Amino acid sequence: MKFSLNRELLLKPLLLVSGAVERKSTLPILGNILFDISGQSLTLTATDLELEMVSYAEINNEGTDGKITIPARKLLDICKSLPDSATITFSTEGESVMLASGRSRYSLSTLAASDFPNIEEWKGDVEFKLMKSELLRLIESTHFSMANQDVRYYLNGMSIECEGNEIRSVATDGHRLAICKIVNESLALPARQVIVPRKGILEIIRLLNPVDEEVQVFLGSNHVRIVDTEFSFTSKLVDGRFPDYRRVLPRNGDKVFETNKDQLKQVLSRASILSNEKFKGVRLNFSNSLLKITANNPEQEQAEEELEINFPYDDLEIGFNVSYVLDVLNAVKDEEVKFTLADANSSVVIEGANSGEALYVVMPMRL
Repeated sequence: MKFSLNRELLLKPLLLVSGAVERKSTLPILGNILFDISGQSLTLTATDLELEMVSYAEINNEGTDGKITIPARKLLDICKSLPDSATITFSTEGESVMLASGRSRYSLSTLAASDFPNIEEWKGDVEFKLMKSELLRLIESTHFSMANQDVRYYLNGMSIECEGNEIRSVATDGHRLAICKIVNESLALPARQVIVPRKGILEIIRLLNPVDEEVQVFLGSNHVRIVDTEFSFTSKLVDGRFPDYRRVLPRNGDKVFETNKDQLKQVLSRASILSNEKFKGVRLNFSNSLLKITANNPEQEQAEEELEINFPYDDLEIGFNVSYVLDVLNAVKDEEVKFTLADANSSVVIEGANSGEALYVVMPMRL
């Protein structure tokens, strides 16, 4: 087996698939990438048994077709350190693969391609096409609300739902909830809900660019797959029931106030500097024309910020984890942000003042 290609043509697919390589695996072969040579095309595959990434490159094939597995981290480091215009020639010798480029020579040990795990072939029973920019917006608008290593394992991921012409993403860690929906008139989808694990969601964010190019999405009973011209990404799904979030959406909010998102973000960021590092609590005092934000910590230090607002209701005092509110403000695309409140013990609903695409719920804190 012998083939060559330009470093640039190899580096991009290598970087794409490297996200699925298992870092600390008990199975050595999961630290390798499968190279499948067929004619003038090369297919690279990496997996950690939960995710599978496939990418492609054109090669100059000077030998026979075949498959080998090469250590991912070492190969990537070698490729990164070679000059931009370098041509790399691969050739197999027994249990090793030789890399040659200019005066550089490397010998890497390989593992049998027949031992490389393959996510079984399956057909998605729901499939649709979306712009990459839309899919990225859907996921980026909610991903920060996913739980991380929660014992309620079904929260350590994102619920992707489709029905009719709507696709929704929902994430919650039990303290906050994020929902984003996209309406696409060209879709007519059956009702379906899947939970994509946290690692898969973060990998999708890494893979997608906010461009108006279509990408295919397949939902199956155990897997989700995203197919692009440059890659194919597959992730196992979380087996579990996502909570019925509609039941926890606050319905009793009768106090609405709007303010400039960036202004509010700045005052909250400053106040958070002196909040308790563990609980990140800030107190918000609403009066007719003023929002007073205070934070303090166990060292008896205190921050106080004021913001002019229009709040034609009774005075209200409520506490929040400031990190949760800042995460929402960073995700909202509108310049103005709208808060819907009820009382000191009720969750607040936050959304962009103009677009109804995303909705956020944050539970209050007792301070």
